[in-house]
Amino acid sequence: MTWTAPAVDLTHEPLIGAERPMLEAWLDRHRATFLRKCAGLTGEQLAEATAPPSNLTLLGLIRHLADVERTWFRIRIAGQDVKARYVVQGSQDAAFENLDPLRAEAEYADLVAEMAEARAAGATRDLDHTFVHARWGEMSVRWVYIHMIEEYAQHNGHADLIRERIDGHTGE
Repeated sequence: MTWTAPAVDLTHEPLIGAERPMLEAWLDRHRATFLRKCAGLTGEQLAEATAPPSNLTLLGLIRHLADVERTWFRIRIAGQDVKARYVVQGSQDAAFENLDPLRAEAEYADLVAEMAEARAAGATRDLDHTFVHARWGEMSVRWVYIHMIEEYAQHNGHADLIRERIDGHTGE
């Protein structure tokens, strides 16, 4: 039997409330939206580049977002001693290269696990907690949440177009 990405329910963000629960809920909504763009697709479909010459694929985005979650929350915010999964020195596109559709299920699971790890890591620090980024200097946990919402919003747009090219599916 061929694996397909599972169905995902969208979460609903609060319309009023404290800042942190709102930021967390908006990020979770964007995370769920991305996973929903992948729902029902096989590893082969997730790895399909639908707009050559671009190498942008849903599987590449899965891998990229796993690294983004890990880097911002676990490495930078929580200070965990873990390495990025797909970063290769000298290649900005490593997450989009050498895709193996047979690894799609495991790489999807890795992203879901990184999302959970990111939630846990983010919860260890106050929004006003700061850390130093080697290139950009001091930044806050609040900035990371806002940046991650932006990151997912951008890639959800990419994912929407890729998905439409694969099977015509559009929407949330």
